[in-house]
Amino acid sequence: MTQHFANGLPKRVPLFIEGEWTQSESSQWIPVTNPATQEVITEAPCATEAEVERAVASAKAAFASWKDVAVPVRARIMLQYQHLLKQHHDEIATILAQETGKTFDDAKGDVWRGIEVVEHACNIASLMMGETVENVARTIDCYSYTQPLGVCFGITPFNFPAMIPLWMFPLAIACGNTFILKPSEQDPLTPTRLVELFEQAGAPKGVLQVIHGGKDQVNQLLTHPEVKAVSFVGSVPVGEHVYRTATQHLKRAQCFAGAKNHMVVMPDANKQQVINNLVGAGFGAAGQRCMAISVAVMVGESKEWVDDLKIAASKIRPGAWDDKDAAYGPQISPQARDRVLAFIEKGKQEGANCILDGSDCVVEGFPDGNWVGPTIFTDVTTDMEIYKNEIFGPVLCIITVDTLDEAIALINACPFGNGTSIFTASGACARKYQHEILVGQVGINVPVPVPLPFFSFTGWRASFYGDQHAYGKQAVRFYTETKTVTARWFDEDIPGGPNMTINLK
Repeated sequence: MTQHFANGLPKRVPLFIEGEWTQSESSQWIPVTNPATQEVITEAPCATEAEVERAVASAKAAFASWKDVAVPVRARIMLQYQHLLKQHHDEIATILAQETGKTFDDAKGDVWRGIEVVEHACNIASLMMGETVENVARTIDCYSYTQPLGVCFGITPFNFPAMIPLWMFPLAIACGNTFILKPSEQDPLTPTRLVELFEQAGAPKGVLQVIHGGKDQVNQLLTHPEVKAVSFVGSVPVGEHVYRTATQHLKRAQCFAGAKNHMVVMPDANKQQVINNLVGAGFGAAGQRCMAISVAVMVGESKEWVDDLKIAASKIRPGAWDDKDAAYGPQISPQARDRVLAFIEKGKQEGANCILDGSDCVVEGFPDGNWVGPTIFTDVTTDMEIYKNEIFGPVLCIITVDTLDEAIALINACPFGNGTSIFTASGACARKYQHEILVGQVGINVPVPVPLPFFSFTGWRASFYGDQHAYGKQAVRFYTETKTVTARWFDEDIPGGPNMTINLK
């Protein structure tokens, strides 16, 4: 076992193939920068075609024996893994914060939500139980088994480099599959540490491979005949490409894509809770999360709270990962920052009222950081680009309506259906909202309703392409196939006949 972080961050990120850490022979390397300083902290390779083929071959060979490993043995590896993740929790969060720019508290949350999924994978024996019915016909029984698929492939985004890989490979491997992970090239160090600990937990060689790169490496795996299932989290254009390519090559695919999450504020809600939660959910993590609240729908008199919301948001600021007073960190890259700033400018041009403008944000001591300050638009309409697109930055759009019915109609007309929430003191309003809204994850007085792992992450409509969602029971179904057996045994085949008497003396 190799410890790549014993002397600080490694200068080049290795591949993990055939149970061995190896430096790529690639001539193409991607610089990984600290988003608060632009300092290059490491480089990630674009794996060669031969290296990708080796990873697939290793995963296929390992599957032949791993699928027959007893389910309790697989569960024990997951138990040891979650123990190691907890033991190294703050260390992983420090690596994560340095390469993503997240605040340390935010980074710790990223790691912890991943650990919760690994804990769920420890229950794999009960999750994989089949079903049995005796006497479906006279002397005929029917029962089912849950069996793994083979080689699975996961593509993960930059914004949760611990949580989202841990959504994928622990459950897939616990089900008896082998897995190839392609982390984001923007922050590959966190997944490297996760895999080191998985190796340390006792995972056999070949059950997990790590390939780095970009579109070429992804396409090679998406079209590879030995890859049976693909998991993806990322942007809409890439999600559509991954889903179409994978399914055209007869693979299972689950692709989590864009979002435009609305929070409905009823006039009977707790005003201070609304303001606190909108600030946290709208600007936390620099808006770089698919469950961020990017639209506040103020119903009736709640629109009068906008000035107080502006005051609260103006008191927070971004900062470096180890700045304890920072509310959030920088955008992941200069390109991401420029994209957010372009949307802010577009909103102004379209006639939205920018009541809080974070375009010229400066953080003392970090002049080269990808900073965007908290930004709020009022007078937003649904035909504006700032409403129609996922900005993925600390930008909150505010829309006012007169009734709950108008709010529901507005949100249901939005193509995305990832998450939404309603803040209200009325159980009747909450019940109507959760029943009628066409969104997969609903919060009632909870701004970011991400389900715990014994449920599933259930985005709808243009936020998800596929049938079975991430983690929970749905993920187990995604990573397995059901085999149904119908069996009949004849009494006359019992040795000595059905009325045979056995002498035990």
